[in-house]
Amino acid sequence: MARYRLLLAYDGTDFHGWQRQEPPGMEPLRTVQGELQRVVQDVVREPVTVVGASRTDAGVHARGQVAAFDAVDMRVPCERLPDALNSRLPRDIEVREARLVAPGFNPIGGCLSKCYSYTLVHGDARVCMAGRAGVFERHTVAAVRPALDVVAMRAACGFFVGTHDFRALAHDPDARETTVRTIYTLTVVERAPGLVRIEVSGSGFLHHMVRILVGTLVEVGRGRIAPGDVAGILVGRDRSAAGRTMPPEGLCLEWIHYPAEQVEPADDRAHGGKGVDEGGGA
Repeated sequence: MARYRLLLAYDGTDFHGWQRQEPPGMEPLRTVQGELQRVVQDVVREPVTVVGASRTDAGVHARGQVAAFDAVDMRVPCERLPDALNSRLPRDIEVREARLVAPGFNPIGGCLSKCYSYTLVHGDARVCMAGRAGVFERHTVAAVRPALDVVAMRAACGFFVGTHDFRALAHDPDARETTVRTIYTLTVVERAPGLVRIEVSGSGFLHHMVRILVGTLVEVGRGRIAPGDVAGILVGRDRSAAGRTMPPEGLCLEWIHYPAEQVEPADDRAHGGKGVDEGGGA
């Protein structure tokens, strides 16, 4: 039995999220996990279960999703696995890398940190979204009016950074044993007039946490929440005090980091000495 790690990118627009969904009495919904698992099984010619590191919601995109599966009798060299999968996958999913990893690699529990970005346009730039630019960007950029105070948004970032109880930013806080998380970095960059990219990295995130965090920053940008009020919102643990949940199209999973020993190539002995190519670096 050998374990394979895949690095994925996908446009989440036409998916019902990452996780497989099979409603009783209905056809399975189109999901990233469902499409990927079907193709992996076709390539390796044996039943497999593809496990993803992050269960992104419907409409959310990824540049750095990580998934893993086990195979008993892999006949495709690891360096050729991305091409073999991509030739069969729909065009809104891409396997960017495949690696043979240690059997203990855990894409969910082994994660050290994750990074998401959120892209939005605001003010007059929103007009472009309704015209020609919007035809190409409407699935990857959210639009906000009126114009935002980006300086105030940056001033609020520091209050989110650190280890806090983020219950106020959770869609369903009681679904987790704890709502305490650690945010390592949070930046707000205006990449062009009216085009803002928000990037946040942390130990992990609650359901809708990043979209609510961005919604809170938007309220700061509108002047409805003062930058310093963010600390009180977190301490108060009241969802109604934070901003709205922003739409999914602006959100993208950028990367996931693991301990080095988990992602080092496995020894040939892990797959019976068949000489499977271990693939390139990550």
